[in-house]
Amino acid sequence: MLDALVERVKNFFGTSRPAEQMVRTPVVIPKSVHGISRDQVAWQALRTCEALQSRGFKAYVVGGAVRDLLLGVTPKDFDVATDATPQEVKRCQRRAVIIGRRFRLVHVIFGREIIECSTFRALSGAGVRRDAEGRVLSDNVFGEMWEDAARRDFTINALYYDPKTEELYDYHHGFEDLSKRCLRIIGDPIERYREDPVRMLRAIRISAKLGFRIDRSTERPIPKLARLLENIPSARLVDELLKLLTCGHAVACIGRLHEEGLQKALSPLLHTVLSDPEGEKFFMLALKRTDERLSIGKKISPFFLFATLLWPLVLRRWRYNESQKGMSRLAAIHEASVEVLATECHQLSIQRRFQADMHDVWMLQAKLERRTGKAPFSTLQHPRYRAAYDFLRLRSQAGELPEALPDWWESFAESDEDARRTMVEAAQAEARSTAEAARGGRGKLAAEAGEKPRRRRPRRRRRRPSGASSGGNPS
Repeated sequence: MLDALVERVKNFFGTSRPAEQMVRTPVVIPKSVHGISRDQVAWQALRTCEALQSRGFKAYVVGGAVRDLLLGVTPKDFDVATDATPQEVKRCQRRAVIIGRRFRLVHVIFGREIIECSTFRALSGAGVRRDAEGRVLSDNVFGEMWEDAARRDFTINALYYDPKTEELYDYHHGFEDLSKRCLRIIGDPIERYREDPVRMLRAIRISAKLGFRIDRSTERPIPKLARLLENIPSARLVDELLKLLTCGHAVACIGRLHEEGLQKALSPLLHTVLSDPEGEKFFMLALKRTDERLSIGKKISPFFLFATLLWPLVLRRWRYNESQKGMSRLAAIHEASVEVLATECHQLSIQRRFQADMHDVWMLQAKLERRTGKAPFSTLQHPRYRAAYDFLRLRSQAGELPEALPDWWESFAESDEDARRTMVEAAQAEARSTAEAARGGRGKLAAEAGEKPRRRRPRRRRRRPSGASSGGNPS
């Protein structure tokens, strides 16, 4: 009740929303101008809209999908906006689930494909709850289409496409901003960022991904409001971080984050890693490789990105366990991996299945350094070998290891069984010569220092207990 009264007072004095947000009539753009055909829209989205429109509701494809179609990019997913309530949407669809507390949405399910369907949101109402900083905590007040357009973040994301008429509805000059390659927030930037601070991260990601410039009024408040990200739940920040790192332009995104002062606010761990020259070099190489894979249509795994982000911490502990604790190489990296996963995964909200894969990739680094005996053959059969090999290649590019090591493994993987045995025998001969040279070097240094060279004690043979046969059974 009090919220509604406050909004009425604001409306009376003209301080509730900027005039730009009160646009009630859209510009209708015909197909001959915008060029989008319904054949470019996923059939799941078309069927969702048709099911709602056949029952008298409005339904439009909206958001990033429309933006990407206008830019000639194939959308990853399609969202639908409607004037039907979540319950009405569910009744209209064959398989649908209502989700969310902060914003109630409907997931319309078509096998593995999901169409996210949202109801038009109102500009204000008694059901909107905010915290002391102005962040919206809960909002399930439904309104009209023009209000929903005003509630969206950027003008280029506030375009509505009607598959039935093939017309485009534009309330805030989003079509014009697309042609200018400009990213502009709808309404007062400070107020909109306070409503949802994650919009600052979205501005960075979208501008880097599309190569757009951020409008000056949209960009100016970001460094001052970066602290607002501290109030965002870590799970939501990690989700946004993953989107940023897997958008195909992660290197550019990290650069923009640093420029805007959002790096530390998004993730203190990311800030720590990038503040270390060694960690920054390795992680940026990983991001560059990720961008290259995405550009040619290859898949990437979130666990690999998390593994590269945490690797500097693992490497530091690995070295410490070997040098200070005197642990074996394999035991040292195992303990380092377990420690890092236990201390850092909670902060990053990393799923357990990802943690297991990260541990395997790290452990395989020690095994990939061994090229003798039967170890190379078993390592090659490991389910995570390919990811571990890519990780090893990154380490060599960062200067941690000689490039000859990943080259050897590449040849080993491509060779037949006989060639592999020959390669292992050559590696064993090399290891023996290296060990002998090292022992000879130690003896030479000891002689120069006037010390007696250490003699290796002969191994004592264990005595067999009296009354025991060669097979270990009593006679």
